[in-house]
Amino acid sequence: MKTILKILALAGLSVASVQALAALNIFACEPEWGTLAKELGGDRVGVFTATTALQDAHRVEARPSLIARARNADLLLCTGSELEIGWVPLLLTQAGNSRIQAGAPGYLEASQQVARIEIPQRVDRSQGDVHPGGNPHIQTDARNIARVAEALAQRLAQLDPQNAADYKSRSQAFGARWQQAIQRWERAGARLKDMPVVVFHKDFSYLIRWMGMREAGSLEPRPGIPPTPAQLAALVEQMKRAPAKAILYAPYNDPRAAQFLSERTGIPAVMLPFTVGGSAKAGDLFGLFDETISLLLEASK
Repeated sequence: MKTILKILALAGLSVASVQALAALNIFACEPEWGTLAKELGGDRVGVFTATTALQDAHRVEARPSLIARARNADLLLCTGSELEIGWVPLLLTQAGNSRIQAGAPGYLEASQQVARIEIPQRVDRSQGDVHPGGNPHIQTDARNIARVAEALAQRLAQLDPQNAADYKSRSQAFGARWQQAIQRWERAGARLKDMPVVVFHKDFSYLIRWMGMREAGSLEPRPGIPPTPAQLAALVEQMKRAPAKAILYAPYNDPRAAQFLSERTGIPAVMLPFTVGGSAKAGDLFGLFDETISLLLEASK
């Protein structure tokens, strides 16, 4: 009898140990949020990232594999502001997971944690692919990452109170390192103030605002509308009169329009990583901004 009781007791301890070590399952829509979740959660969380730096998060298919991942998630962490409007709502419907529905503790939109810019006065199809809630590409300003990190740490603690102290500790350590990095990036980026740049899409609006740069032109005639020959021809003439320092585009953009403009104006076309994994050096959040600032400084010379 004693032997049986010992076995049961050991079995109970084993189950308790497994439960104590069980990770929160996090479904991150974009690489920046998946990386941030790993920074704050460490071994306490299991993170699945639905997209890569080479994918346009506007246009993702709600594949069965994504639905299966969402079905088992404890937290859905996405940019929001309708960036994922074409696939996340379908994902949530098909997954049938009450833990991660909008309004539940397991649903967190990063863009709702920051002040958004470029909120349109009105919205109609003639304006192109605009977002009623403002520009969703908040991750290109490092200060926004800090604000999202604070909200995410609180949410992790809410979902997993047993390990709340660990999340708080990791958040504070990350926050201290991040603030030091922001100061370094801002010192280096002071040279970028008033630097005129051409953009492909409104991907880098927060970065441009943060660094005090100036948008001097856009390859897209309207957001989400591919560049046309007429648009590019007009932009070539515009750049001849008032040249920019760089033509910025993201890894998921078709580079041909940027290269076309570069060849005809002599302005360098610069692919900024945009998110984690967007270049070999942008392997984490710190590398993302190190590489971004470095590329801009090189173009500014």
